[in-house]
Amino acid sequence: MKNMSKLFSPLKIRGVEFKNRIFVSPMCQYSSDNGKPTDWHLVHLGSRAVGGVACVIMEATAVSTEGRISPGDLGMWDDSLVPFFKRITDFIKSQNAVPGIQLAHSGRKGSTYIPWEGEDALKKEDGAWQTIAPSPIPFDKGYPTPIEMTVNDIKVLREKFVKSAQRSVEAGFQTIELHMAHGYLVHQFLSPLSNERTDNYGGSLENRTRFAIEIAREVRNNIPRDIPLFVRLSCTDWVENAWDIEDTVYLAKSLKSVGVDLIDCSSGGSAPDATIPAGVGYQIPFSEQIKREAEILTGGVGIIVSPEQAETIIRTNQADIVLLGREMLRNPYWALNAAKILREDIEWPKQYVRAKY
Repeated sequence: MKNMSKLFSPLKIRGVEFKNRIFVSPMCQYSSDNGKPTDWHLVHLGSRAVGGVACVIMEATAVSTEGRISPGDLGMWDDSLVPFFKRITDFIKSQNAVPGIQLAHSGRKGSTYIPWEGEDALKKEDGAWQTIAPSPIPFDKGYPTPIEMTVNDIKVLREKFVKSAQRSVEAGFQTIELHMAHGYLVHQFLSPLSNERTDNYGGSLENRTRFAIEIAREVRNNIPRDIPLFVRLSCTDWVENAWDIEDTVYLAKSLKSVGVDLIDCSSGGSAPDATIPAGVGYQIPFSEQIKREAEILTGGVGIIVSPEQAETIIRTNQADIVLLGREMLRNPYWALNAAKILREDIEWPKQYVRAKY
């Protein structure tokens, strides 16, 4: 019988129905051509759609050129970029999967080399740019000191998130995720480790969450009502007296009130020396707590390996979806294999049916 498995049960959010609860987590490929996706992205994302997932979320895509992590980052900062995404979203849809995109700004963690070229800050001769942040505090040794954003800078950047979201819809994306995690710009406002402002965007928890809530509200109000809006949060900095799960629950409630549909529950990224107890399912308690206390849909992410583990997460209401990253890099057809293990009969691409049985 179909849909005995909770992992393979459908989920409708606003006007979009996801055929199961398995999503591809956004993972940077650092392989763009001046912000444009390339054949690499078409094959990389397309193969995961062929593999049976419900939604493929494109990697962190910068809302401005200075919002890139590296020169290899994707961008949605200009109308001219839109057509290059369209062929990818068209293909993902052709596989009965939902194309999603994560919109981001790196803040003080930007202007670095592509990882396989070295993780240091870019040198001037290699095209370094000035980074920005809520406060002029470098992320780590060797990183440049960012310029502290003015209130007008905040307003301008908020509008860039909105414009990038609108371009994303035009490009065919059916789900939008706002990246507010992993020590990038919006997380920098949230965490006292990186935010020492004394105006309305710093100090109290209410003030430090203001920018995040404003972005979410403006994006929600300027995209179609039937498009789901997700937010990825770092649920803790893994540092004492910094951003933590209680702060995240507070923010999740506020984000829900302005129209966010799901919290994608990750962690870390603000402190280079944080001790993170990574292990199988180590972040799932965050998605469970936020789901329960903020009464919002959540996504569980972080070393989700086996179909049985993913099934348990959904069946026991620890999260509403699971997002897989490294496992999807190892095996683009993880979902097809998971269905077989869980004895769920799902549709395969007709070109691959000969291998189904």
